[in-house]
Amino acid sequence: MSKRERVLSADIPSWAERRSRIEGEPLPENLPSLLHAVAAERPDQIALDFFEAPERLTYRELVARVSEFAAGLAELGVGHGTHVAVMLPNVSAFPVTWLALATLGAVMVPVNGAYTPREIAYVVGDAEASMIVIDEAYLPAFEAMEERPARLPDARVVVLGAPRPGQCSWGAVRARGAALPPPPACPAGRDDLLNIQYTSGTTGFPKGCMLTHRYWLTIGKVNARRDGRVYQRILAATPFFYMDPQWLMVMALFQGGTLFVARRQSASRFMDWVRAHRINFTLFPEVAFKQPPREDDRDNEIVRVNAYGLNKANHAAIEERFDMVCREAFGMTEIGSGMFVPIEATDMVGSGTCGVPVPFRETKVVDDSGAEVPPGVEGELLVRGPGILLGYYRKPEATAEALVDGWFRTGDIFRKDARGFHFIVGRKKDMIRRAGENIAAGEVEAVLRTMPEIAEAAAVPVPDEQRREEVKVYVVLQPGVTPEALPPAAIIAHCALNLAKFKVPRYVAYAQSLPKTASGKNAKHVLVKDVADLRAGAYDRVDGLWR
Repeated sequence: MSKRERVLSADIPSWAERRSRIEGEPLPENLPSLLHAVAAERPDQIALDFFEAPERLTYRELVARVSEFAAGLAELGVGHGTHVAVMLPNVSAFPVTWLALATLGAVMVPVNGAYTPREIAYVVGDAEASMIVIDEAYLPAFEAMEERPARLPDARVVVLGAPRPGQCSWGAVRARGAALPPPPACPAGRDDLLNIQYTSGTTGFPKGCMLTHRYWLTIGKVNARRDGRVYQRILAATPFFYMDPQWLMVMALFQGGTLFVARRQSASRFMDWVRAHRINFTLFPEVAFKQPPREDDRDNEIVRVNAYGLNKANHAAIEERFDMVCREAFGMTEIGSGMFVPIEATDMVGSGTCGVPVPFRETKVVDDSGAEVPPGVEGELLVRGPGILLGYYRKPEATAEALVDGWFRTGDIFRKDARGFHFIVGRKKDMIRRAGENIAAGEVEAVLRTMPEIAEAAAVPVPDEQRREEVKVYVVLQPGVTPEALPPAAIIAHCALNLAKFKVPRYVAYAQSLPKTASGKNAKHVLVKDVADLRAGAYDRVDGLWR
């Protein structure tokens, strides 16, 4: 009997029983109370293993380090409701900082380490951050902002590594906190704000999702308990400023297990990590399946992996090659975990389904009038339940548009079958999904329009085997400006100065005009309709040639 067969043959309660049990058990009061409860039970269990550093912390050590850093931050004036930007790589200081802020009832604003000065300035300004915890490697980009917010003088900059004169040292703040009394119990309740998590919007700039302690406790508990299995060894292979490693850590807390954290993503090393650290649960990047087969592919201790946007034609082959249970799921920054395929649903392998609603979540598929449609009919997916976002920070209009009577409008087009399994069909949102990153077409277009030579711009996704989608831009030049006067290299260089590397267009094409809808918006569907190869006629910056 294969490992996968043994996993699937195990006796577990039905999905209905598991859901009822998860929803019936009370949540901890806040994230720090969960941490302390686990540490009291398993003080010597390894909580975090940043294996490439290497850094390992037991639960006892993690609690001590969090308490020390929280006390040091409190002396600097951080308290209940303080907004603190955090711009760190995948090192233990990241989760320690997050948990320390949670202990004080403060709010973390994660900042993508790939952001340019323009993007950093937008996030820290929009979130009204009054302190930043930042790695020394990111200081040049931070200090290159055209205008630093007045809330962030050097005295409010805490640097992991070597600070500039007038700035604070992360290590010194922690050392000072170790000499102070430990902070009092976390003053935050379940529905107090914990994160302002920025997610790419469809209108030009990212929006800050207001996420509470309940949000993180819910997503962590749901992922830990929904399969009725024990996941003691969990792998996070993406940057900690994204939501995935954060909820994976909370999942590990609920399991009393260990979170293993890679420094950065790697398709070629992914399965080596899985084997070396005897991982039981992780998020599976489909690009790992495209690596050359190896004799030891099935030599792993995976119980289940989550996959997102999986090519259904590869699903069964992935399970067979790696001898593991692979199940689709659906989530968003705004809602956390939304749907998943139960581990026992073997008949759904290769169907392309995202699954059924997880505990604490309801879904419905609606038409343009908001009326729910019957099974088999396509419409927009709406989700509601305790612990979804409170709204978008300082964006009441966007909040009112997204949250209607407690239902979050996902902007994704779904259909649901008679059994309640959901299938994603497309999206209403103007987004490009590149190598796991969400890119707002509107933000790329806004940056292009700041070039005086460009009159109009449109960004569209181009299918790509390795990265799922690449960014292509069509630009309309101002009268009298020629492509020779504004070559692709100049356009790409401008984007590279103002956009994170993953957002920079790969393909650039010139157009005389852009098709418009009746309301005057760019009709992008007309640009791409019936085009056999969207790369044709465009400059490819990666290969350095015209297609």
